[in-house]
Formats: sequence, structure tokens, C-alpha cells
Amino acid sequence: MRTTSAFLSGLAAVASLLSPAFAQTAPKTFTHPDTGIVFNTWSASDSQTKGGFTVGMALPSNALTTDATEFIGYLECSSAKNGANSGWCGVSLRGAMTNNLLITAWPSDGEVYTNLMFATGYAMPKNYAGDAKITQIASSVNATHFTLVFRCQNCLSWDQDGVTGGISTSNKGAQLGWVQAFPSPGNPTCPTQITLSQHDNGMGQWGAAFDSNIANPSYTAWAAKATKTVTGTCSGPVTTSIAATPVPTGVSFDYIVVGGGAGGIPVADKLSESGKSVLLIEKGFASTGEHGGTLKPEWLNNTSLTRFDVPGLCNQIWKDSDGIACSDTDQMAGCVLGGGTAINAGLWYKPYTKDWDYLFPSGWKGSDIAGATSRALSRIPGTTTPSQDGKRYLQQGFEVLANGLKASGWKEVDSLKDSEQKNRTFSHTSYMYINGERGGPLATYLVSAKKRSNFKLWLNTAVKRVIREGGHITGVEVEAFRNGGYSGIIPVTNTTGRVVLSAGTFGSAKILLRSGIGPKDQLEVVKASADGPTMVSNSSWIDLPVGHNLVDHTNTDTVIQHNNVTFYDFYKAWDNPNTTDMNLYLNGRSGIFAQAAPNIGPLFWEEITGADGIVRQLHWTARVEGSFETPDGYAMTMSQYLGRGATSRGRMTLSPTLNTVVSDLPYLKDPNDKAAVVQGIVNLQKALANVKGLTWAYPSANQTAADFVDKQPVTYQSRRSNHWMGTNKMGTDDGRSGGTAVVDTNTRVYGTDNLYVVDASIFPGVPTTNPTAYIVVAAEHAAAKILAQPANEAVPKWGWCGGPTYTGSQTCQAPYKCEKQNDWYWQCV
Repeated sequence: MRTTSAFLSGLAAVASLLSPAFAQTAPKTFTHPDTGIVFNTWSASDSQTKGGFTVGMALPSNALTTDATEFIGYLECSSAKNGANSGWCGVSLRGAMTNNLLITAWPSDGEVYTNLMFATGYAMPKNYAGDAKITQIASSVNATHFTLVFRCQNCLSWDQDGVTGGISTSNKGAQLGWVQAFPSPGNPTCPTQITLSQHDNGMGQWGAAFDSNIANPSYTAWAAKATKTVTGTCSGPVTTSIAATPVPTGVSFDYIVVGGGAGGIPVADKLSESGKSVLLIEKGFASTGEHGGTLKPEWLNNTSLTRFDVPGLCNQIWKDSDGIACSDTDQMAGCVLGGGTAINAGLWYKPYTKDWDYLFPSGWKGSDIAGATSRALSRIPGTTTPSQDGKRYLQQGFEVLANGLKASGWKEVDSLKDSEQKNRTFSHTSYMYINGERGGPLATYLVSAKKRSNFKLWLNTAVKRVIREGGHITGVEVEAFRNGGYSGIIPVTNTTGRVVLSAGTFGSAKILLRSGIGPKDQLEVVKASADGPTMVSNSSWIDLPVGHNLVDHTNTDTVIQHNNVTFYDFYKAWDNPNTTDMNLYLNGRSGIFAQAAPNIGPLFWEEITGADGIVRQLHWTARVEGSFETPDGYAMTMSQYLGRGATSRGRMTLSPTLNTVVSDLPYLKDPNDKAAVVQGIVNLQKALANVKGLTWAYPSANQTAADFVDKQPVTYQSRRSNHWMGTNKMGTDDGRSGGTAVVDTNTRVYGTDNLYVVDASIFPGVPTTNPTAYIVVAAEHAAAKILAQPANEAVPKWGWCGGPTYTGSQTCQAPYKCEKQNDWYWQCV
């Protein structure tokens, strides 16, 4: 079995499902029979994980009033499928997979091994570098389980390369996340060199409440029993290196586009259509089979399909994200060809005109964008019947909700044709799929671009920064991300060449910051990092609000149950698909696998007018699966997205190791935002009150919508939709002069003459629906604007070439350079 970062992605899947019930999960008191230690424990049942799972904590006697620095832990983990000395389990000490201390444990040769680990992104966690340590008190291994009692010193606060966090025990509770797997880790007797295989035995999370039994006067005596350290045996350090390809000499491009996602692929195609030479640089590897991808389950062998091609396999990203998810951000992002459009559920909508009119400046209003919308929808028309036999499969859940909404006066529409009807309307799910496969930009824009001799695509290549002289970009510096990727500096055409950043909301912002463009506090972080010695001089820094204005749909999950709902196990289909369903798909691209997991629909919309007079848009996506503590089977989760009109904003910043971090959450800061979320739930409860046999699990019958929303933690784990936007906001108010914008209405970065950004980061706010179609339309529109810009002309000697109010060419005639004369005036000398 191939290794994955599933410990992290498993916790990611449940992190977004945190409920108020988790904040109130009461412990059970357990006294360990061999040591007499008394624990608060929390357990997962056999229905959640084969063999069950239990974690326990004991704290110092004063820990409920004074924050503790350590604890005694208890683990009972399962190896029920493969027997003794197999499996592994893991615990996150603050629920989420990223930026929190992780404890892993596994048996081998009768011993229980442990390792403290840390992840700043969705990749295999690294060894924790802080001063925390585990010493063992007792352990056991039998045919079905392994147990461990251990002392974890300095574990309740952590610092990994400047990324900090911790648990406050005086708050009398903590979020604890867990995963469990049947296969043993690789290199099991060397804890610091283990590799973790796909978690295939469950995952979960508790908001673990503490009671008085957790803090015990005997703690000091118990802790003294921790005398055993299992270090294991290692054969020596493991070193790996990436085989890089040097950038070819004597080559330059008219356009370099950075990032092969929803923005980068369409803009690269449109720019190459003009006849200009275009290089598209993608950090990841090929995803879909059409472009050379190879990752797939065994039942797709002997086909050209990969895991990314098959709609029904899209949720596998939450169980197996190794090498696919970006490793330099604390959020889930796709670092493969196609970006998010390769790993998402493929939801596709004709954009709502109100979104452009409300969010964007002049030149980007609904009427301005109409041509780009028409072009994008002609390439990717979308479909509400992705199965090629014209049928929709397992629609029982859809019918339960749709019939209730219709009976309450909500109107059924076609989300592709009736795009302007987004108030008390509902629809079947609309997808970007084409011929029963993923489709989208990968199957359209990239295909046409690759047919042109003036278009080149580099994979496995990361862009470190742009190389610039003042405000003029002369090229980009690249480094191999995987074997075969390029390393070096690739120039753009002298004077007239341009660079377009399309690396996503976090990726493009990070490149700008590493290039000396952004707020001073963040540029100082870069200066203090490994980039410092080669970073552009601070005299050339461009002060723009990069990373500010971060937005995302505020997600609020609700859950209902009904006996007519039919669940389909898409995860099981990875290894053991239903033969009939498999053959339907392989032979005719029909059946349930042509629909996205986990059987999405209906979609429905409502607009709420707040006390501040702002109309806030709600978009609901229903899916057939349980959430919180509600099991799959007869459950449906209805995710509410708060979109257009929301005023709350956050911020992205860099860690000392230059990973991107959501440091300020963009959720529910404005009470009017929260009021809209609450009112939307109330209205939905009323709309579905007529459905016989429907019961509400969350909010429960005895809980108000307001109480339900108030008790959900405002964390990115519990409230994110992963529709991040806004870090390089478009606007007419130049950020260098106190404004909020990073790019102008031509998508050009203020203070530069040939650097552009075209991706979700330029959106001033979130639109109504999932944003993929909006980003593609924006790329169509931006490409036309970029191509319409006059070519740069070199400025002669003594000419004005830069400064806060300067908007012209920043390229000087050879051999002169554009140099700063004072804070307001740059001159070719």
C-alpha cells in the first residue's frame, strides 16, 4: 500500500464537521487497573472504527484553575483486522491536523512505539522539534488491541519553527482529534523515520469536556512512574534529493503564467491564442489521464482514467492526499495540474450577475463580464445529468428535501439556465463534467493550448519569486518541486514580457511576498528567513496589502434524517466497487460514479436582508452523508455557505518557514453576518416542517438555531468551505497610498509595469456559489484586458521610471537602470 499523509487528511475531513455537541462531550472516568491512574476518557465506537478507540487524560491537581504544561495520557487502539503488532493510531492535541502537536503510536515486536510530530500543511508530518517528550508508564499488546499509558511533558503548548499553539486546561476542555489505521507504519522500529499509510479504520474528533476527576492530587506520584523510553533502532539518517533540470539557456517567453488551476489554465490558453509565446508553470504533477496522470485504484488499471477523472472518487482527497495537497499551507489546496479543479466535486454554475455588480469595480460589472461569461460557458457548458444514460442515480435524498421546499413555496429552477434566480429557489446539482468525466479547464482550455507550438507546460516546478528591477519583472526564479522539475531563472522577453501569477489565493500572495511586494511586517518575515540573503533590497520593497481581505464562505453544517434517504459508500468503492456500478461507468460513463461523491443535491438559495440594509446571500449544498455524531445511512448534511454581502474579513500571513497561515479568521465578525446565518437555518426549518418522517439531528429539536450557531467554535476547522479568496484584492484604491487594493482593474499589481494576478485572490469578496466558474470567467476577462495593454517601451536616460504615483513603463533603455532618487521619484540613470 502506498504511503500517504492520511493522518492529516483524515483529521481534515472531520475538522469541518465540528458541532456544538463536541464542545459538550462528557468524559467517562476510567481507572487503569495496573497503575491505578484515574483518567477522563473519550471513546469511538466499533461502528466508527473497527475495534473501537479510546483516549484518556489525567492532569495535575491544580490544572482546572492553572494551565498545566503536561499530562498523563492513555491510548487504547485497535489492530483488530491484522492482529497483534499491526496498525497505528494518532491524536491531535487541538483537533485539527495542521499547526498542532500530533501523537502517533503503534506496536512492533511486542513494544508500543510513539513519536511526536507536527504538520504545517497537508503532507506527511515532520518530527516535532520542540522540547516535548514522551516517557512510558505501562503498555500492552494483544491480538486485537494495543494500549499505552504515558507521560507527555511540555506537550500542552508547542512551537514549531515559530508556529505556536496549545491547550488551556483552565478552560476545562479541549478539542481532540483522532485517526486509526490497519497497516503498520513503515520503518516501525525507528520512530523518527516512520512513514504513515492510508488511514482506513476511521477518524473523528471530540470537543472533550473535563470533569473534576481529570485533576488528581496523586498526579505527581503517578508521573514518577514514567521511566521507560522506547527509542527503537535506526539504520541511520534517511536523505533524499530531488533531481532538478536546469532552466534551458537562451530561452525566454512573452508570457510566463504561474499556476495551472482555474485561473492559470484559461489565461494561458487565451494568451497563447494571440500568438505570443507562453510558458505555464505548474508545481504539481499531471492529474487526469488525458495529460499523462497515473494515480488510480486497481479497478481503473488498463484504462486511461485516473482517480481525478472519475467524479465519484473526488472525496478520496480527504483520505489520501499525499503528494496532491499543497504542503506549504495550513489549508487544503491542490498542488497538481488543475489545482482545485482537479480535486473538487466539480460544481459549476453560470455566475450570478448580482455578484459581479456588488463585489467588483467598474469594468468588472455584470454587463462588462457578459462576453467572458459566454465564452467560458461555451467551452464548459455544465450539466445536471452527468451520467451518460441521462439518468440521475440515488435521488431519494434529493426528493425528500426538494418536495419539502416545493411544498413551502420554494421554486425549482435549472441552476445553469436560471442563474439569476437565487432567492428561495432550489435545483439539481450542476457539474463541470464532460462525457461522464471530470472535464472543466483541464479538458478544454488546456487541450487547446497544448496544440499550439508557442505554448509550453512545465510540471513539478515551483516558482520561488519573480525577479525584478524596481517595478519591472525580468523573469521568475524556479526550483524543482519533484524529480524532473526545473531549477534556475527563466526570463521574459526583454522590455515587453509579462508575468501572470495564478497560483491561488495563498500561492500567489506568497510569491508576491517573497518578491518584496506586500506589507512591511510580512516582508520582514521573508527577510529573516532563508530567503533573506537573496531577497530584493528593502529600498525596492513595494508596500501593498497582500494577504489582507481574506474571505471564504462561512460554512455552517446542519443535519437531518429520513428513512427514505439512501447512502452510498463512495470510500468503499476505492478498493471494492460494486461490480454493476463499476461496469456501468467503465462501459458507458454512466451510473453513480458519474456523479460526485457523496451524492450531492439539492442545491438551494436564499437572500437575507440584514439590519444594516445589506442583502446577504445564502447558498446551501445538501449531500447524502452524516456529520457530527450522526452516522451515515439515513442522514443528509446541508451545508450553508454565507456568501455575497458578508462583511467579515481575515488575513493570511507567513510563518518563519514561509508557510502560509490563516492568522485572522474571516468568519462572523459582524453580528449581521451571524444573524443571516441564524435566520437562514430558521427559514429552512420552517420550509421542511411539512416533511413527514424528517427529524433534525443538528440543530436538535430542543435547541434553537441561535444557540446552535453560538456554540459552534469559530475556527477554520469548523467553519471553512475552502473557497478562499481575496488576498490580492482588485480595486481602484491603490494600496500603496492607503487603499485596500493590490491589483488594478487590468489585474496588474500596483507599482509594477508587467506583473499581473489572475486567480481567486483578486476577488474583493466571495460570490454566491462555489467559485470555480467565476474564476474561469474572470480569467477569460482578464486575458482580454492584459492583451489589450500597450507593450512596454524602454524609458530613455534621465526619464521618470517609478514612484508611488507613477503608472508608466519601469524599464530603462540599455545600459541604464531605474534607480530610486527619493521616496517619490525613480529615474533612469
